[in-house]
Amino acid sequence: MDVILLKRVDSLGEIGQVVSVSRGYARNFLIPKGIAVVADESQRRVLAEEERLSGLRSRKRRHVAEEAAGEFKDVSCTITVQASEDDKLYGSVSERDIAEALKAIGHTVDHHQVVLEEPIKQLGVYTIPLRLHEEVEVSIKVWVVRADS
Repeated sequence: MDVILLKRVDSLGEIGQVVSVSRGYARNFLIPKGIAVVADESQRRVLAEEERLSGLRSRKRRHVAEEAAGEFKDVSCTITVQASEDDKLYGSVSERDIAEALKAIGHTVDHHQVVLEEPIKQLGVYTIPLRLHEEVEVSIKVWVVRADS
């Protein structure tokens, strides 16, 4: 039986994909749980229309993100932290800290848009990417400096 997945299933496929499964699996599990629908002609048309609308929304979000990326050109922020004599931080600087520092200088960013491979644990200057959209990324400078005590 062919079904259209409404949710991602590890062993089957991605959202919107048409997959072939046994009737029992489809009727007893996938369809009642809202994970899939029967792949008939009307559902295929609905899926095609949703994909078209999703593409339009994605292009609009990308356009907005590209405009916002222009605002981040040459942006830098300073984060003041407590540190030891050998420049190691007592704690670390995370995505949330960077987002708050940017907000303090007038740039609103969600902490999920800040891309850190690991938290910053040393004083210094860092180039940090911001992912404003899946296809739009911009870099900012983050200065991590010692607090005067």
